[in-house]
Amino acid sequence: MPELPEVEVVRRGLERWVSGRVIAHAEVLHPRAIRRHVPGAEEFSSRLKGRTIGSAERRGKYLWLPLDGSDAILAHLGMSGQLLVVEPGSAPERHLRVRIGFTDGGPDLRFVDQRTFGHVLVTAMAHSGGRPVPEPITHIAADPFEEHFDEELFGRRLRTRQTEVKRALLDQTLISGVGNIYADEALWRARLHGARPTGALTRPKIAELLGAAREVMAAALSEGGTSFDSLYVNVNGESGYFDRSLAVYGRRDEPCPRCGAPIIRESFMNRSSYSCPRCQPRPRRAGA
Repeated sequence: MPELPEVEVVRRGLERWVSGRVIAHAEVLHPRAIRRHVPGAEEFSSRLKGRTIGSAERRGKYLWLPLDGSDAILAHLGMSGQLLVVEPGSAPERHLRVRIGFTDGGPDLRFVDQRTFGHVLVTAMAHSGGRPVPEPITHIAADPFEEHFDEELFGRRLRTRQTEVKRALLDQTLISGVGNIYADEALWRARLHGARPTGALTRPKIAELLGAAREVMAAALSEGGTSFDSLYVNVNGESGYFDRSLAVYGRRDEPCPRCGAPIIRESFMNRSSYSCPRCQPRPRRAGA
């Protein structure tokens, strides 16, 4: 699933190609793509016609396009969703779900989703974490790149969770945008095993971990994101390349870039965790 850097790459593309444009029409080709837009396809289309799109925004893994008035188009890419900018009149993509055309006759905005786990909807705006956000995501925590991200509050909440640190990093109500890949990379940089109890973390260590998460995601963003799946692309259909720079994720049995010990893989919440057994020793309590 795309994580914060991948979604930010898409946001920047939307900012460039669709912000400031007026919607001429919106066509829903698969009802599951707007399943969370309760009024249905007809209302979705009519609500968008004639609306002007504002500056593209993001929180964690969610994207939205503010509309004139007090609404927004909210999108989550899910496992395979793509927001593509495509010349009007070009052949429809095999898994095209929603198509939005503009009054200027320029490129369409298309939502393509093979597995249909992603979704788009039109929703009212609210406030959360010091900024306007779409109503359905007011429960999603601020991400570490937001201006109003509160590091002190994050540290206090992290230590009181009484859980493992990797589980806490993946909790989108605590900190948004960090997924499995970047959690492993941040933990490696901070020399922490994912099973370390959050209550045992000191304030300096939390600050180090947060800094590591920012660093690895900023590095991924500079290279266009990470792509292990040909389905992840930016608005122009190009994949990211940060997977070539990952230190531990997906590198089982390869030498740790820091100490040379073979990277290990462990099962974690029906997924995989990768770490260095020497740099990131498993806490004794977790091992017991």
